[in-house]
Amino acid sequence: MARLDPEEIGLNNLSPKPGTRKDRKRVGRGHGSGSGKTAGRGHKGQGARAGAKQRVAREGGQNPIHMRMRKLRGPNKKMSMPFEQFRTHTQPVNLATLEERFDDGAEVTPETLRAAGLATRKHPVKILGNGDLSKKLTVRAHAFSATAREKIEGAGGTAETIDS
Repeated sequence: MARLDPEEIGLNNLSPKPGTRKDRKRVGRGHGSGSGKTAGRGHKGQGARAGAKQRVAREGGQNPIHMRMRKLRGPNKKMSMPFEQFRTHTQPVNLATLEERFDDGAEVTPETLRAAGLATRKHPVKILGNGDLSKKLTVRAHAFSATAREKIEGAGGTAETIDS
């Protein structure tokens, strides 16, 4: 192939690199072509007909996926994922982590929890009663579980609920 001068290169003589473009498959052009006669559509059936589309919902006698899925409705079921728009979200913090991260007599608020790397999300903070508490803490949070409130007050601390 002769090399072109830079002055002679233009839109009229540009072409793709050899081997990069492939001709389209011409079906139904005789049995010598390899895809003649039925043109790759098989014999009879819905896929052989003109205008046939493979619909997503049709599964050919098999139970469709939307009928196989569980039907859990309502905003208060955790397992009904697409229907969770009315569910309240909270950031849980356990008493065991408060025992580790805070000193005796400290004041625990959402700001101090965020500074300690515990309540990093933008949801209201809820203190849960997992673990034991031996330190006297003043805990201010948006919500408390019953066992958490009981353990905090049992250790001599106070549990104050704040509004969000």
